[in-house]
Amino acid sequence: METELLNIFDDNRKQIGVASREEVHKQGHWHETFHCWFVSREKDQDYIYFQYRSKEKKDYPGLLDITAAGHLLSHESVMDGMREVEEELGIHVDFADLVPLGVIDYIAEKENFIDKELAHVFLYHSNYSLEEFSPQPEEVTGIYQIAMEEFYGLWFGGKELIEAEGFQVDNGIRIPNSINVRKTDFVPHQDYYYKRVLHSMREQIVQSKV
Repeated sequence: METELLNIFDDNRKQIGVASREEVHKQGHWHETFHCWFVSREKDQDYIYFQYRSKEKKDYPGLLDITAAGHLLSHESVMDGMREVEEELGIHVDFADLVPLGVIDYIAEKENFIDKELAHVFLYHSNYSLEEFSPQPEEVTGIYQIAMEEFYGLWFGGKELIEAEGFQVDNGIRIPNSINVRKTDFVPHQDYYYKRVLHSMREQIVQSKV
């Protein structure tokens, strides 16, 4: 994985070369990623789907994250990011059915790791049930849904705990699961990233009802 080559960019989003994934995160180069957020409506409530990252993952193991996401390699287009949906979630989605939410830049840092992403963000109105997801165990060991307004309340409304409903896969066995989660149970994306994504989600959901 560390031999993957990624396009790198300056602060003005101008491409300045190509570097290995390891070098990109070591030096903190801007690079492109693909983010796909699944949402659904059930019983007059809107839900967001989160993947539960495998505890074997090198980066952010055992945390909840974007439904499907990954790096765009130097030779790939944004459309190629669809492979992340099939690889991580085990379901097929047509690129034409995604709603683009724009390119969002953000930075996440921890020891010896600087993640500066130009994220191509998309929304997918899903009709898939939880039972239809078949996550790749090396990457994802669970899928959870959280009420959109509850998630907003956790991030921006002062809530400390919210409920997530879904399943975990343990030794190939799918186990229904309900967990109470805090902010620290999520991959640490910046507040403005979540604020922009949630605002766009709300707008798109309203438009879809018209």
